[in-house]
Amino acid sequence: MPGYHRVLLKLSGEVFGGGKVGVDPDVVSKIAREIAAVARAGVQVAVVTGGGNFFRGAELQQRGMDRARADYMGMLGIVMNCLALQDFLEKLGVETRVQTAIAMGQVAEPYVPRRAIRHMEKGRVVIFGAGMGMPFFSTDTVAVQRALESKCDAVLVAKSGVDGVYTADPRLDPTATKFDTLTYAEAMARGLRIMDQTAFALCGENKLPMVVFGMEPEGNILRVVQGEKIGTLVSAG
Repeated sequence: MPGYHRVLLKLSGEVFGGGKVGVDPDVVSKIAREIAAVARAGVQVAVVTGGGNFFRGAELQQRGMDRARADYMGMLGIVMNCLALQDFLEKLGVETRVQTAIAMGQVAEPYVPRRAIRHMEKGRVVIFGAGMGMPFFSTDTVAVQRALESKCDAVLVAKSGVDGVYTADPRLDPTATKFDTLTYAEAMARGLRIMDQTAFALCGENKLPMVVFGMEPEGNILRVVQGEKIGTLVSAG
C-alpha cells in the first residue's frame, strides 16, 4: 500500500512533558528521532503540538482566569514546545522552521502558508506554533486547518497510551474494541471523542483522512506514513 507524500503530525503537549509540567528533553529527543526518520524517508512533514504540559486555557478559566488571556498563555506554552522540538531536530541534521500565528520575530517566522509549503518541498520540517493566534480554538482545530491550508494528504494523530480509536475508552472499559477503519459520519453518530467537534467536522467536510495511532513502539510514525495499517484510519467514506 503506498504511503503519504505530505503529512501533518499532531502531538499533544502532555507528551512533551512526559506527564509533568515543562519539557522532558529525553521525550522530545525521541520524538525528534522519529520525525527525522520520516523526513529522511522523503516524506514532507509539518507538526502541530499542544501546550498542555504548560497551560490549558479551559482549566485556567475554571480557576477564575479570563478565558482569552488563559488561551494566549497556552499559545506561548506551545511555542516553547516548538522551539524544543526544533532544537532536537536540528541536532539530528534536519532543517526545521517554526512558524507562529502570533508574531515573535526573534524566535520564529510568521505563519505564511505558501512559505511553509516551500519549506516542506525543500525537505525542511515545519512546526506550526502559537495555535490559531486566537482564543477559543483548540490545537486539534489548528492541526486540521494547517493541514488543509498547506495541502497535506492526511492528519496523523499520535496518541500516548492508546493505539487507535475504540468503541469506548480501553483504559476504563476492558470490553472496548478497536476500529481499523471508520468514517467521519460513523464516528459522529457513535459520539466518539477523537478530536474536538470543530476539528472533526472540518476534516469530514474537506475529505481529509486522519490516522489515529499510538506513539509506542518507536518507529510508528514512519510506519504510518509508509502505508502500514496501524491505528485507525478515519475517512470521508
